[in-house]
Amino acid sequence: MNETERTPADLLRSALASDPSRPLVTFYDDATGERVELSVTTFDNWVAKTANLLQGDLGAEPGDRLALLLPAHWQTAVWLMACFSTGVVAVPGGDPAGCDLVVSGPDALDAAAACAGERVALALRPLGGRFPQPPQGFADYAAEVPGQGDRFVPHVPVDPSAAALEVGGEELTGAEVVERAVRSARDLGLDADSRLLSALDMDDWEGIAAGLLAPLAAGGSVVLCRNADRAAPGELDRRGEAERVTHRAARA
Repeated sequence: MNETERTPADLLRSALASDPSRPLVTFYDDATGERVELSVTTFDNWVAKTANLLQGDLGAEPGDRLALLLPAHWQTAVWLMACFSTGVVAVPGGDPAGCDLVVSGPDALDAAAACAGERVALALRPLGGRFPQPPQGFADYAAEVPGQGDRFVPHVPVDPSAAALEVGGEELTGAEVVERAVRSARDLGLDADSRLLSALDMDDWEGIAAGLLAPLAAGGSVVLCRNADRAAPGELDRRGEAERVTHRAARA
């Protein structure tokens, strides 16, 4: 970490300045066979579009709390960074009734409906596909995000000392998220040549760190696996070899 990296969004900016074409997130879904690879530039583009949707169409402001009801997925990583970029407090697995906005996958729509604010639904289909029929009361992310701008500028600069993430009952500022990301990267032994395979859910710090923040802080990359329990025997080992995985995340 250097003195210019004071928020999680700064980590992404540093990655763009260093090597924008390198892979950042490689995603597998063992239930569908989907594979998606996002370079730093492509990931940043998705973050910019999502942040513009969040700040513009959804009217979110710094300090608003967003319940994030999503599994381990590349779009979860995008939404986390979009929150960090706008000053919205990400609350993975949070209570929608107690948050200003909610972003939900298809399996959590009933719970997400308790949010009185803006609601966004993600189909989580291969190739970023839309819902065949948009859920009532929800904006379909796949329909709304393509038309958003490819560059994002927050209305007000994000304050590193303001709340950025609520996880495990603890609220962390942007600066604290960066510090923890750097510490997690060090604890995992990551560096710029590291490829970390993670099948952890992204609803606690370990999963969020492994699924995005620790590899980002180290200048490395992540192979993020959803539904890994449905992989064929030996598939994760074969994937690790094919993807040149150097580290694997596991629960402490």
